[in-house]
Amino acid sequence: RKRGVEFVDGTAPGFAAILGAPPDKETAVRIAQELQEKNLYVFMHHHTDGRYMPLMLKEAGVQLGWPTRLIPFGPDYTSVVFAIGFACRVAMAFGGIKPGDYMGNLLYNKDRTFAFAITFGPISEEWYANGAGAINWGFPVISDWDEPEIRPYGICMYEHVVSKVPHEEIVDRAIEVRGLKVTTVKLDIPVAYAPAFEGERVRKDDLYLECGGGRTLAVELLLSKSLEEVEDGKIEVIGPEINEVEKLGLQGPPYRLPFAVVVEVAGANMQEDFEPILERQFHHLINYAQGIMHVGQRNIMWLRISKQAAEKGFLFKHIGRILYAKMRQEFGAIVDKCQVTIYTEEDKVKEILEIAKEVYAKRDARIAGMTDESVDIYYSCTLCQSFAPTHVCVITPERIGMCGAYNWLDGKACYELNPTGPNQPIEKGELLDERLGQFSGINEFVKKASRGKVERVSLYSILVDPMTACGCFECIAAVLPSVNGVMIVNRDYMGMTPTGMKFSTMAGMVGGGQVTPGFMGVSKHYITSRKFLLAEGGLKRVVWMPKMLKEELKERLQKRAEELGIPDLIDKIADETVANTEQEVKEWIEKVKHPVLELEPLM
Repeated sequence: RKRGVEFVDGTAPGFAAILGAPPDKETAVRIAQELQEKNLYVFMHHHTDGRYMPLMLKEAGVQLGWPTRLIPFGPDYTSVVFAIGFACRVAMAFGGIKPGDYMGNLLYNKDRTFAFAITFGPISEEWYANGAGAINWGFPVISDWDEPEIRPYGICMYEHVVSKVPHEEIVDRAIEVRGLKVTTVKLDIPVAYAPAFEGERVRKDDLYLECGGGRTLAVELLLSKSLEEVEDGKIEVIGPEINEVEKLGLQGPPYRLPFAVVVEVAGANMQEDFEPILERQFHHLINYAQGIMHVGQRNIMWLRISKQAAEKGFLFKHIGRILYAKMRQEFGAIVDKCQVTIYTEEDKVKEILEIAKEVYAKRDARIAGMTDESVDIYYSCTLCQSFAPTHVCVITPERIGMCGAYNWLDGKACYELNPTGPNQPIEKGELLDERLGQFSGINEFVKKASRGKVERVSLYSILVDPMTACGCFECIAAVLPSVNGVMIVNRDYMGMTPTGMKFSTMAGMVGGGQVTPGFMGVSKHYITSRKFLLAEGGLKRVVWMPKMLKEELKERLQKRAEELGIPDLIDKIADETVANTEQEVKEWIEKVKHPVLELEPLM
């Protein structure tokens, strides 16, 4: 269903069903990449003289699967039925076509599902039969082999079968014959760029350089300026470039550098409220570059550059070119001028980090005073579904997104900017459970947006139907059963926690759109919210957090503690200087008489 939505909203204009394989690995990679760059899904079937295209791509280091839109459906020609079945399901799910209405299904696909077949090598009788079937759906067949052609128009929009097409022309010819309109933006960067690459992972063995992710300081920031303050098109890198790291004497690969990117925009219609929305777009805009992986946001971002991208000459300045081009292209209604500055010198990155923290605090303060009860509409965020397809974030006035980047006002502004985007209004509906924070409207929305994987969400509980997480959360909250309390660890803390796990291990459990009772991704801001773990006793339930997190949130923690009538609560919350195991936490809370001792058992 998720892929079908992409066909309906235009994110994926169509698909190519490939039978057989090109003559060599290089041709296979080039054709696959051409199709990816045009945002098409590629369904691969059967083989040619023992050559199987998915294996050829895999040997070349190309990632396969739904996230990269290169899907092996099977080594036999009969697997073509899955591609046709996919088209039929799109018609039934989104076109209102009823089962059994074969004519309606065929016509829907002819007019709306822009698919085609590409064959490599001699066409067997079985391939002919499958090709004839595809033509019935309006899907033409384009081949590199010398086979009888069917040129007259009829069922298909243009030709039905076109043969003897050179490999370097076969993708463009297929798109032309199908009548598919594909708009792609060519960027002056040395790697391919398309949404198909957003789901790529840059894994350890393929990693050349990384920034952030707890390994180094990293931060990203977008600021609105006056037209006079912005030099349109200016892109500057201050500090070492990617191709210079080997000369710095650093240990690697993987090499590590601090990183800060500052995008300054100006426009007659630009508003300060739009800053975080545009800033959050960095995530997918950078991810569209092949071999580049971006996770997180604000000052918990994580950038990974693959060896292949580095070998092709990808540089930090190309990130600047991407952000400049896409800001001007996608947000031209509000962005008239844009400039990008990237810093890789630690002192400069620290300066930007302090500026960014002030900006983040100002943004967070805008939501102060609003309550969940004061509004009838909350907002969704599904921006991270490329990595976690079943994850749906629900943003309320008192619970901002777990990434820390989006609050309720941001969701509202983003919806105004992009009514079909990832931030959609959710009517709360009937209050089902005040303590848990369950609402009928939210449950209905989340069930639909998660494609039925998540049926209920408790906004205020870590144990009963907690919200799913993607991987961009600032912190993780986890239950410590023997202590009857909850610990919180932030992404920057690299040490062991009382759960016996580090942040990275817990992140693997919590992320990916899974419902994990007892564990929950949260933002730093949410920790001091009145709605934080309301069902379990709120902040009084917190028994451990890293000292660095306590220091960072000290002012807000103190304010919330005083509201609860426990002004010394911060001192009673253990950190790594006094407790590193669950048993040590238990001894600490008994020693300081932590208020958790007076709360009801969690389990």
